[in-house]
Amino acid sequence: ADKVEQLAIDRACEIFGCKYANVQPHSGSQANGAVYAALIKAGDKILGMDLSHGGHLTHGSKPSFSGQNYQAFYYGVELDGRINYDKVEEIAKIVQPKIIVCGASAYAREIDSKRFREIADLVGAILFADIAHIAGLVAANEHPSPFPHAHIVTTTTHKTLRGPRGGM
Repeated sequence: ADKVEQLAIDRACEIFGCKYANVQPHSGSQANGAVYAALIKAGDKILGMDLSHGGHLTHGSKPSFSGQNYQAFYYGVELDGRINYDKVEEIAKIVQPKIIVCGASAYAREIDSKRFREIADLVGAILFADIAHIAGLVAANEHPSPFPHAHIVTTTTHKTLRGPRGGM
């Protein structure tokens, strides 16, 4: 790593309280793609939030690489706009995904990453937290951090972190 890259790595680790960071992705989508490519094989099952319920394209949506290369299954929100974690657990037990994605593009509530980890552990899945849309809140301790619970976390650098375009 060069000096600038190492500075970015050090700062990311400091603000998120994590041990490792990769700041090379050009976008959050690339970071998410790297997670899938590193941890699962084409055709493996993933469970993410449905795009129409606030999820992201890279969480298994059909037009995305994640929906084309993997068997994608979805959870959503209830009529009150909240995730029903018991329903997520039911789906996970049936589907048996290799990865469970927690995170969203449009979800106005706190995401319970601890509960997601319990579900992931129950079915032997990897918990992958995409915090691109809440990273600034996590860094400022205004939203609970997924780092103690998720096996891997991705984010962007330009949304709520307000930096140049990139992914981590």
